[in-house]
Amino acid sequence: MKAKVLIVDDDAGVRELLATVLGDYYDITQADSGAALQKSFGDAPPDVIVLDVNLKDANGLVLLPIIKKQWAETEVIVLTGQGTMEMAMEAGRQGAYNFLSKPFENGKLLADVKCALERKEQNEENTSLRRALETMSGAASPVFRSATMQQVVRTVERLAPSDATILITGESGTGKEVISDLIHALSPRSKGKIVKINCAAIPRELIESELFGSVKGAFTGAHTDRDGYFRQADGGTLFLDEISEMPIDVQSKLLRVLQDQEVRPVGSKSSYKTNCRIVAATNRKPEDAIKEGKLREDLFYRINALSVYLPPLRERRDDIMPLANSFLKRYAAQANRDIRGFKPDAIERLTAFDWPGNIRQLQNEIQRAVLLSEGDEVSAADLSITDVKVSAIPGEGSDTSFTLLEGVERNAIVSTLKETNGNKLETAKRLGIGRQTLYNKIKAYGIET
Repeated sequence: MKAKVLIVDDDAGVRELLATVLGDYYDITQADSGAALQKSFGDAPPDVIVLDVNLKDANGLVLLPIIKKQWAETEVIVLTGQGTMEMAMEAGRQGAYNFLSKPFENGKLLADVKCALERKEQNEENTSLRRALETMSGAASPVFRSATMQQVVRTVERLAPSDATILITGESGTGKEVISDLIHALSPRSKGKIVKINCAAIPRELIESELFGSVKGAFTGAHTDRDGYFRQADGGTLFLDEISEMPIDVQSKLLRVLQDQEVRPVGSKSSYKTNCRIVAATNRKPEDAIKEGKLREDLFYRINALSVYLPPLRERRDDIMPLANSFLKRYAAQANRDIRGFKPDAIERLTAFDWPGNIRQLQNEIQRAVLLSEGDEVSAADLSITDVKVSAIPGEGSDTSFTLLEGVERNAIVSTLKETNGNKLETAKRLGIGRQTLYNKIKAYGIET
């Protein structure tokens, strides 16, 4: 479909010339006066307006703010036969994309209209993202400052309008739930609900009925019919976090649901059509989860139609301080503390740390620092993270050497276990990782508890 260009000029010859130059590329409409322009405000907005300044019944510069108020996304190119620098500057202040003097070069006009359309498209994308961020759940807006995360957002913007299943991968605490919110907010299903479940947190014996629903008497304790998450998410999005922790037999039933688009509640003899978009996530590498028997290969290929990878925080350090400042503002307000920011030594320590627990660990660290800080700025002394020296640490019955990252991660687990007196649930929460993930790491690193 061609872009729409509205030509506003009281000179019929100029209108005809403009229409001839632009007509091969764009859908052209014309207005011969300011009054005719304002009568068209009830119509669909054009993409670009080519506007003469000196109309017989109006001044184009006076019309400019009226146009922008009525058609905020429309770009305006101003034409005049008596242009001055002051007039060009005024046109820019009133929202014009560009200012051209008559007689104009055809090539220059075509180039300007093309660039104006590109800017309109970019502005619309930015507006769509801003509105999506405003509607997302969570107490604070996500931070996408680094080039890496900006690329992730561009990928999400392209994938979200589709109805295809999306798999989000990345370490624990990297923000997979935030990205699922963004996908939902940018999708045509944004007016519906996004229903989120953590597959690792639901007991094995209950996960099937939680997902698909159940009928009264289907099992002990089923006193009433129960809607499952698929029915609750009807018309919206269902987010399946840590899908590789779902029991294999339930994965098989989930695969059938995705293939047939039908759900049969536990104990029921009939099925119902499902209408929700699936977004899944895992903190495991899918290929490793498949080899370990944690993820069905056929299910992986079904949910991996589109994929988004979230890099760990240590690989996007430009996000650390913007995130830290966002958390500081939130928790200082909650604690009714007047804390302005971070001292240089705190900034140095925060940005140098590798954050094995990623954003969740950073969030918990800032919350703790706010509560412990006695001044109006957070200092390095208020932080629990320390400079970590890594050496070879023997495991049980082995002579294992750890990489720098593994050593940082091991020491973070050990220090947090000490702080919590060995409480693994609290340790996992502070580190921003799942309880089972913590158990696996304790075993892998040979940590005595």
